[in-house]
Amino acid sequence: MTLSNAELYRLKSDARRGLLENDLILQRFFERYGAQLNADDGKVLSQLLALEDNDLMDLLIGRKDSVATLEKVSQEASFKLVLQRLRQK
Repeated sequence: MTLSNAELYRLKSDARRGLLENDLILQRFFERYGAQLNADDGKVLSQLLALEDNDLMDLLIGRKDSVATLEKVSQEASFKLVLQRLRQK
């Protein structure tokens, strides 16, 4: 089941970051996949958006595959799928 408009709006609002690079990557992601996101995707995005800007950037550009605060969830298939989609050019 896809996310409701309110849930999607909340995620997009949380996606506004201090680093322009993060903003651009997240905006592109929402343009491509926003209408398809489900509850699991929303959970992963919420966890990612709770990170500090620099940690998020490291994940988005592939400098790191995980950060300490998300070590456990970074092994889950849903996390890997969302991160893979975020990294697409």
